[in-house]
Amino acid sequence: MSTNWSETAGKLSNLKQQQDHDEFPRKPRMDSVLLAASLFGIAFFIYCVIRLDFDYYGIYRGTLTFIGSFANMFPPNVSDWKGILSAGLVTLQVAVVGTVLAVVAAFILSFLAAENVSPRTAKAVKGFASFLRAVPTLVWALIFIVAVGLGPFPGILAICVHATGMLIKVFSQSIEEVDEGALEAMRATGAGWLQIMAHGVLPNVFTSFMAWSVFRLEIDIGESVILGAVGAGGIGWEISNAMRAYEFNTVGFVAFVIFLMVFSVELLTNRLKTKIRRRG
Repeated sequence: MSTNWSETAGKLSNLKQQQDHDEFPRKPRMDSVLLAASLFGIAFFIYCVIRLDFDYYGIYRGTLTFIGSFANMFPPNVSDWKGILSAGLVTLQVAVVGTVLAVVAAFILSFLAAENVSPRTAKAVKGFASFLRAVPTLVWALIFIVAVGLGPFPGILAICVHATGMLIKVFSQSIEEVDEGALEAMRATGAGWLQIMAHGVLPNVFTSFMAWSVFRLEIDIGESVILGAVGAGGIGWEISNAMRAYEFNTVGFVAFVIFLMVFSVELLTNRLKTKIRRRG
């Protein structure tokens, strides 16, 4: 009888301890790796600030100079508005063509980069994509300028290559998030690889692909402006020439055209992404 009472008391004690533990859970310990990385990041930031030897007076003086140059941009010089608008159209064309080519290439390669549907080729394709996006777009542009000469074509190639590397990564990640149970069910019915991609994967990732493609287009418009300054054509070349000649009023008009172009495209793409999300 005493043994039964002791067992019952032990069970009640364990139950009480479990209830106390549920009501007052222990605070999770901070990950030692995360703590070490945070401390290293803070220390490295302080080291960089000290090592770079910031000239705070130079920053102040440069700010005043910038404000003075900004005042010289008004009123904007619109005498060459046709040439500037034509250059802006070239910049937009470079961004659109480069992005579309990148989307097509990444769409094909992303299925080979997803580990859940192509485990044999995933690592190789992901490594290739990492190399493409590790090299900055500006460096790709300089390489292609040497290879094919000045003009919009090297800009298109540079945007296409770098955008392909990024889109392969995000597209393949979207594919890897597809429910594995649905894919296994299709495999069990005897469906081939192409059938699984077309009917089991693509309908689930289509909206994600569209959203990422539109987002990349926004990035590539800005990239196209920068590439124009190094000889890839477009409105970037116009603003670079105006800056060299100290024609700040012309720079003001070119900057306004760039703002208007980027803002209009961003407004349009934001509406498109909203519709894509609603559809998804």
